[in-house]
Amino acid sequence: MGHVAARLDEEIQQFLDHLRVERELTPATLEAYGRDLTLFARFAADRKVKSGVEVRSIDVLDYLAFLTERKLAPRSQARRLIALRQLFKFLKTERHCPNDPTEDVDLPRYGRKLPEFLTVEEVDRLLAAPDRATPRGARDAAMLETLYATGLRVSELIALPASAARRDERMLVVRGKGGKERLVPLNQAARTAMRAYLDRLAKDEELAKGEPHAPSKWLFPSFGESGHLTRQHVARELKGLVAGAGIAPERVSPHVLRHAFASHLLQNGADLRVVQTLLGHADISTTQIYTHVLDERLKSLVRDLHPLGEEKQPG
Repeated sequence: MGHVAARLDEEIQQFLDHLRVERELTPATLEAYGRDLTLFARFAADRKVKSGVEVRSIDVLDYLAFLTERKLAPRSQARRLIALRQLFKFLKTERHCPNDPTEDVDLPRYGRKLPEFLTVEEVDRLLAAPDRATPRGARDAAMLETLYATGLRVSELIALPASAARRDERMLVVRGKGGKERLVPLNQAARTAMRAYLDRLAKDEELAKGEPHAPSKWLFPSFGESGHLTRQHVARELKGLVAGAGIAPERVSPHVLRHAFASHLLQNGADLRVVQTLLGHADISTTQIYTHVLDERLKSLVRDLHPLGEEKQPG
């Protein structure tokens, strides 16, 4: 007798187990994958499709049409198709399916929200905003320099151990989403700002507004339950600094220096895969949002500088 194909719901469970064990995705991400794939499994069952090997491209196209009828936004449709692509990539690798029925199905078109980014000159003004002669200013300078030098998420920054500033190293080991570690560069400006900040911590009785001074296992300590600053605290500090830098507060979010880090690297010729690694993105499609920023800049350059960029006015 030939091999009996597993049921589609069983294959989906195998895929989710793979994501949990091999890729160490967070419970929230696994739940989202499971929810999206279960919806497709129900759709397939209504069409008498029992396993992944029976799924055809027309089934996937009809599924997208079904989602459109349910008035699901193109962005949400694209997310569900991406989940299906990941599933069938896994099934093909595991030899459960000889073909990938999603291969020739295009992602639904949708407008992507571009991240707000600062120019190099604006970043320079922001980095110069803290009063480094004060404990609070030394801390804020260390945070800003590190964010721009490394592209860290704010959640990764506040969880840095104090030892990150005590070692004279050019790389930081960062624990990102899903507990995965990566190496990120630490330039001289960031290392200098960190050491100056720790020197102030050691000399002053308090950091600012009752926050504790060293010794602490955290680089940016606080009296809070976590023992370190919160994302909300960093956001408040940032809002206070941007006004002094002459930048509109509504343009700034906690991730603004992460976006600047990525945009400026790509603008200066960095490879997209390198930027993906430095940012800690599991999927390069997440990193590709920054190419849209560059696309807009390139369009502006062509429009403003190319001799055919604008219609010639009659003489």
